[in-house]
Amino acid sequence: MIRKFLILLVGAAPALAFAQAPDPLDNSRFSSRHEEPATWQEGESDLPAYPSPENLIEFYVSATTLNKFFVDAGTLSVGADGVVRYVLVVRTSGGAENTSYEGIHCRESKWRLYATGRMDNKETKWARARISEWRSIENKPVNRHHAALSRDLFCPNGDTLLNADEGRNALRLGKHPQVD
Repeated sequence: MIRKFLILLVGAAPALAFAQAPDPLDNSRFSSRHEEPATWQEGESDLPAYPSPENLIEFYVSATTLNKFFVDAGTLSVGADGVVRYVLVVRTSGGAENTSYEGIHCRESKWRLYATGRMDNKETKWARARISEWRSIENKPVNRHHAALSRDLFCPNGDTLLNADEGRNALRLGKHPQVD
């Protein structure tokens, strides 16, 4: 009886070893652009300088909006945490201007508001956002600018930009070269 058990055990050992070996055709653990740690941790980010009009690059959102959308190219950055951070300026058809400091986490298709611009004694200043949490990017007719930034410019095919120059180039072209 013991002899039969040992024969079964010895015969099963190669099968067990093969079952635990990694699949050589499995490429899911490799990324073509950025490797992120298993448990993602957002890095710290300082507030940038307030946007300069000469650094603003307009980008297309949709034919249905009357607003104009700009990114301050001088504030565009790609963090070691994989977050693309930028200053967004929205000019409404009525002449109002909204300024915000935001980030997009491409791998998760989420955006976050860090701060908003405000006037204080005729001086523009940043005010940290009271609610600053990661939110899903939705491609909907209203407030589509995050989807436009993510899908068309800063997250080519779901990947994060390699660096800020790649993002500035995409803004100047009006579309990332790798986006279909």
